Formats: sequence, structure tokens, C-alpha cells
Amino acid sequence: MARKIFRVLFCVFDGAIISAASLSLFLASITSSLLLPFIFAVFLFINVIPDPMNFNIKRMRLRICSGGAELLCSFLIASSVALIFHVVIIFTYLSDNAIGFITFLYSCLLSVIVLSIVFWNGIIRVYATSVQLGLKRRIIGILLGFVPVANLIALIMIISVCFREVDFEDNKDKLNESRKDDCICKTRYPILLVHGVFFRDFKYLDYWGRIPKEPIKNGASVFYGEHQSASSVAEAGKELAERIKQITESTGCDKVNIIAHSKGGLDCRYSISMCGVEDSVASLTTINTPHRGCLFADYLLSGIPESVKNATAKAYNSALRKLGDDDPDFLSAVYDLTDERCSMFNETVKDSPRVYYQSVGSKLNRATNGKFPLNFTYHIAKHFDGDNDGLVSERSFKWGDSYVFLTVDGKRGISHGDMIDLNRENIEGFDVREFYVQLVNELREKGY
Repeated sequence: MARKIFRVLFCVFDGAIISAASLSLFLASITSSLLLPFIFAVFLFINVIPDPMNFNIKRMRLRICSGGAELLCSFLIASSVALIFHVVIIFTYLSDNAIGFITFLYSCLLSVIVLSIVFWNGIIRVYATSVQLGLKRRIIGILLGFVPVANLIALIMIISVCFREVDFEDNKDKLNESRKDDCICKTRYPILLVHGVFFRDFKYLDYWGRIPKEPIKNGASVFYGEHQSASSVAEAGKELAERIKQITESTGCDKVNIIAHSKGGLDCRYSISMCGVEDSVASLTTINTPHRGCLFADYLLSGIPESVKNATAKAYNSALRKLGDDDPDFLSAVYDLTDERCSMFNETVKDSPRVYYQSVGSKLNRATNGKFPLNFTYHIAKHFDGDNDGLVSERSFKWGDSYVFLTVDGKRGISHGDMIDLNRENIEGFDVREFYVQLVNELREKGY
């Protein structure tokens, strides 16, 4: 609350100084000219440091973003003052010939220059540093920039998003700092993150978004599956078994805790039960995994001509070989997600009594919040399977000794992609990064 009060005070102060700078021609006629250099000095300072309180924010990116949003707030205040002032001049001083028309024009020009400096300083800062603005809001801001009234609405939206992002991220930084010595994510065994189908673990493009950094900050040791993006459950399971052996040998730990998303959960179940690594796995947590398959996958595969399926598979396999897959198999991966294959899988692949199994699922409340392509597949999944996360139905998530089902109030919901921070979006009512911190902390408390 104190931070918000200071922010308002600084924006009002900055707006007043910017207003004074933009109206300096008139101020010169009613006050000492010695005051004007001071006003412009403060104006320049404000454009460098909009709010000294921002130095309390830990990350430079957030400081810049906050300063940009405050400059935009000050711009709104100052431009309103300048507009009202010049309208008053038109109907008073100009009508009485008290001020020359040329002086009035100079004043308008000076106001435009001063306010433009503030605006572009602010907008460049937030466009360059904000994550939550995203591409959509940035485009909206550009397209509506010259549309009266709409541009003000877009600007207020941009300011609001940036302030919320700064406050949210800074509070997370301070939370992690306050509990750093507690190492709440320092589990007995390292964490192995296993990706789902059609993605790979890339060094500079993390499948898990911003998630891994949070447990690491809190003491976790994190590894990645590094298996192929698309292959049958059996082949992926064999790859993961080798990866588990590598990790246990390199770390000296007897076991790993696996957290697997989507098809990765099936791959890991196979690896544990069928590939001889059950003694090397302490726990398996599946995230939005289709344990009972996807009925709409059965429908699509039965309805699409063989020529189209084969052409799609060929194109995908060819592309992924160039990205690092040794032997991608698009069709095998997709067929293993069908309701029929998953039913057979559950009959033959039995859980190990020596491994702790738990699962997590989520629900998307409205298709448009799922982002492409989940906004498209949501309707198909709902038609065949009912409530879903954009891909997998609620009936398919639950597996193991413990089950957590996630959603948020309102129209947003939590999608298949949200559970791995796919869009790097801060969702109101659900902090995905903190969810994983607490999930790993619970594994620690259980002795894993």
C-alpha cells in the first residue's frame, strides 16, 4: 500500500513539473526567469529517474518498466493540464488580445515537444521491458495510438498492466529473498522435469518457461529429460530410463523425483515399470497427463485421410531431425494418446509399489483464454470429453495416491499450456511458479 501511495505522489509531482516545463513561456511572464532553469533541470532529472523509490525494486528490468509506466502516468496528468490551460487561453487572453497569437503557437509547440519527450521515454521503456504486455497489447497500443479516446484507453491499459507486473514480480523477488536460507525446495533427491509431446528441451527456450528458476532459487536441484519431441511411449520411456541412470550416476543420488507434463507422464510410467528404473525413482508427479487418453484424438485420427496423416508426419519428422531429434515418430506419438491405446496401456503397465505417484489437472473455463491452438482444440475436446484444459479432459488427469485439480474463478481458467508457463503470463488467482515451489516443498516434506 505504501508503495502505491508513493507512486501516486511521484506521478502527481512529476506531472506538475512536466506541466510547468511545457507552459514555461507563460510562466516566464508571471514569475522570475530564474525559476525556469530549475524547472527544466528537474524535468531532465525526472526523465532519467521518474521515481527514486524504484531503487528499492531488485531487478533492473522492473525498475525500468516501473519508471516507464510512471512517466506515462505523468504524461497523462501533464497533457490534461496543458490542454485545459490552452483552452482557457483561447477563450480569455486571446479574445482580449492580452497575449499575441504567435506566443500562443510557440506555447503549443513547446508543450507538444515536452510532452512528446515524456511519452516516448515512457513508452519505449515499457515496450522494451514488460513481459506481460505481450505482442497483442503492444499491437493494440500502436494501432490505436492516433485514434482519439481509444488511445487514452489503450494507454491506461498499458500503464495498469505494467504496474501490476512490477508489483507482482517484485513481491516474488522479496518472498524468495525472505525464505532463501530455508531452502524449502531442497529435496532429498533431485528433480527431473520431463516435457510433453511435440516439444524439446532447448538451452535457450525452456519448455517450462519461468518455472524451473523458482524451485532452484529455493534450493532445488533440477534436471531435464532431454528426450525426443515425438516418439511412442515405449521409445520415450527407454530414453528416459537412460537419462535417469545418467543423473543418478553423475550426482551420486540413488533416486530422482520426476515431474512430467502431458504425454511425458505416460512416458515416465512406462519407464518406471517396464525399463528397470523403478528403484531409481522416488516419486512421479504427472501434470495434465492424459492417463485415459483423448477421445477427440481417436476421432481426428479416424477422420483424417491416410495421405494427409502421412504427409504431416513426414514434414514434422523431417523438421525435428534438423532440430536435434534422432528418430522422431509423429504418428506413433499421436496414436499412443488415443483412448484405445491408453486403455491398453493402463492394463499392461502397472504402477510400482516402490514409487509415490500423484497427479495434477486443470480446467480452461473459456476457449478464447487458451491461446492458439488450444482455443481451437478446446471445443473439440469439450464435445467428446467434456470439461478440459484445451487438450485433455478432466476425466483423464487423476492418477496415483494424491490428486490436485486447479482452476480459477471467472472466465479465465488454467490451460494445458498455462501449467508449463507456456505464454509467460501472470494469471490472476493462480501463480504457476509458486505452485511448483510448493509442490516441490511438499515432496521435500514427504522425505523425497
